[in-house]
Amino acid sequence: MDRGLWERIRVVQGDITRERVAAIVNAANRSLLGGGGVDGAIHRAAGPELLEFCRTLGGCPTGEAKISPGFDLPAEFVIHTVGPVYRDGAQGEPEALSSCYRRSLEVAAEHDCLSVAFPAISTGVYGYPFEAASRIALRTTLAFLQESDSPEEVRFVLYGDGDYKSFHRILESVKADT
Repeated sequence: MDRGLWERIRVVQGDITRERVAAIVNAANRSLLGGGGVDGAIHRAAGPELLEFCRTLGGCPTGEAKISPGFDLPAEFVIHTVGPVYRDGAQGEPEALSSCYRRSLEVAAEHDCLSVAFPAISTGVYGYPFEAASRIALRTTLAFLQESDSPEEVRFVLYGDGDYKSFHRILESVKADT
């Protein structure tokens, strides 16, 4: 495994709406019209133009991604992806979650985004177990970066101290496995 790939992945604690990157990823619902958690925070920070733009996108299926301008955010773009609701892990949830990360990275690359910031998709109200979701996020991102030069930097932005520390621990575990 090329250790240089790991240098393209960063883990930060903070508010994703304040990240100065080309694109932030929104853990959206299927309507793309705002909600709670990360989705609501991004819509509030971007301003009402984001909602108006998202009305034109026609929603988004689980595992897919769509892009919008960032409006009042420091990021130029918002990539909206819809994570799976976790049931028992045997209903296609791992594949759908992996698709969220892969499709978001593909959309970022298509729009020449050199940096992208992700939240922990599906780990909030959608109930995906944090450790399992984090492993999927890291493995999917690593696989994508092995095949693509863009984006140059992928950030995982964790809001709470506990999630930040857990994600770092999981990152080290995934590194050791590769």
